[in-house]
Amino acid sequence: MAFKKDSVLGTMVFIISLSLVCSFMITGTAEILKERKLVKKRDEVKQFVLNAAGIANSSADFRELFTTRVQPKLVDLESGEYIEQENLLDFDSRMAAINPETSSKPKKDTAKIKSRADQIRIFEVFDAQGELTSIVMPIYGKGLWSMMYGYLAVEPDLNTIKNIVFYEHGETPGIADFVTDPDWTSLWQGKQLFDAKGKIAIKVVKGGAKAGDVHGVDGVSGATRTGVGIQKAVEFWFGVEGYQTFLHRFAKAEEK
Repeated sequence: MAFKKDSVLGTMVFIISLSLVCSFMITGTAEILKERKLVKKRDEVKQFVLNAAGIANSSADFRELFTTRVQPKLVDLESGEYIEQENLLDFDSRMAAINPETSSKPKKDTAKIKSRADQIRIFEVFDAQGELTSIVMPIYGKGLWSMMYGYLAVEPDLNTIKNIVFYEHGETPGIADFVTDPDWTSLWQGKQLFDAKGKIAIKVVKGGAKAGDVHGVDGVSGATRTGVGIQKAVEFWFGVEGYQTFLHRFAKAEEK
């Protein structure tokens, strides 16, 4: 049926057509941006994990290094067992931690996280010969002002700290910059998480750790609460409500 473009019907057809075109364009753009955001998030995870594992990487090779050297795994914290799941790099641990169906409230919330995901993603890291060199595990906890998010890597003995990195926090600018300072995080390297009885013993020591203290890390003057928050986060995540069951199960499997 023919109609005039400047008629009411013509105007309505034009408006509807324009709306449909704009809708398709917006939908397509949103999907493209969503995928780009996911790629960026995956790349950030890869780089943080490699840094925590002490693997030097550049913008040119970090993806290949991650693919060949790192195996993401999903762990059920209550049983300590691995859970099969695809697309682990897209696993949203923060959403899992706030969803009542996939999280639990800690009985002893020393890290002040309020809720903890029942399943969490960890990363096994291997050398070029395929030998396990470290396990990188996410940690987070409340500092003075904010939640601090990072990764802590342990060596195959499951006690010696390989490295610790923090990638997000909102602590006092300037004073709490030590959280991401490599000079400070390097102080954690080689420290022991547990004492001879298997009790968590790592400490951030106000005034500085004594020489030879295998559990002590120097605190930073003026940022005591931030340092305590980091210590409490490590204590929680490597305690009974964190990775302890997984570490025990992993150690037994390695002995076989």
